[in-house]
Amino acid sequence: MTTNTGAVAGDNQLNTAMSGITALLLAAFVTYTLMWYLGAVLGNFALVLFIATSITGVYWVGERLYFLPKRRTAAWRLTHSLTHRRAQLAAQGITDVDTDWDNSEASQQLLRQPWWLDWTAGLFPVLLVVFVLRSFLFEPFKIPSGSMVPTLRVGDLILVNKFHYGVRLPVLNTKVLSNNEPARGDVMVFRYPPQPSLDYIKRVIGLPGDEVSYLNKQLRLNGELVAQQALPDFFDSDDMRYSMQFEAKLGGKEFRFLNDENRPAFVPGASQFEGRDNCNYSAQGVVCTVPPGHYFMMGDNRDNSLDSRYWGFVPEENIVGRAFFVWMNFSDLGRIGGFD
Repeated sequence: MTTNTGAVAGDNQLNTAMSGITALLLAAFVTYTLMWYLGAVLGNFALVLFIATSITGVYWVGERLYFLPKRRTAAWRLTHSLTHRRAQLAAQGITDVDTDWDNSEASQQLLRQPWWLDWTAGLFPVLLVVFVLRSFLFEPFKIPSGSMVPTLRVGDLILVNKFHYGVRLPVLNTKVLSNNEPARGDVMVFRYPPQPSLDYIKRVIGLPGDEVSYLNKQLRLNGELVAQQALPDFFDSDDMRYSMQFEAKLGGKEFRFLNDENRPAFVPGASQFEGRDNCNYSAQGVVCTVPPGHYFMMGDNRDNSLDSRYWGFVPEENIVGRAFFVWMNFSDLGRIGGFD
């Protein structure tokens, strides 16, 4: 009896300790999320998801290897005790007992997960699936600005292929398995070089070693003009104005882009980015030679895009994936579909 009493006391102490630890972890998570929402801290969803998956994974393993067997043992002991008691009473001629041990509420209570396991180990399978899908296969993004109009519109919910450019370790973003190399014309999501915690989306214009010339709003690659064909003006319902629209072909991909005839050709306010010595700015625009292992990116809304003309080149290690599909736009269901 003393041994059983001591074991029960130990289990109660462990349950109390784990309950307190879990409450602190959940409080820290809620506080961080709230501060992120209010803009007090820069959020890192990939890191948060990794930590949450790892912590709930530890709880899940503990549940399978320790906590669940302990609860099953306790339930079995209770059932065995009730069976033994019933046999003793039957031996004394007492058959009408007040305990239905086959459906004992106490036994069910012993088998039930405590709240701190339900909120951790119980969430692990879901978090693991989300973590694997988001880290290695596909990641959803929402288009927050009009820099990629007309290809992508504000409010488009897009999918990004995470393995198209190779498999990368979550959080570290280190490539461990190569696949396709970025190609001219790809719509690519990458970590914004001046602030890598932010994800940007632009079109790949220049590859390593390319000379990219954007003078008087004419794009040239390695001295050759990228042909463009004028289309009817594009009406942007978000900005409520028309822009000149063109169609071009780059890397075998046909796409449309916009120019604002009222905006000058020169690039105002370019930062002192790494590799700026590779660029020559003038009143007509900019000419850059792309360094090894880097890419030159531009938005399709040429005069309303903060891109490589302003903040420089995208290093290979900042690549996130290739955008390829609009899976929802709640304001315009006709937007759903693939794009180049």
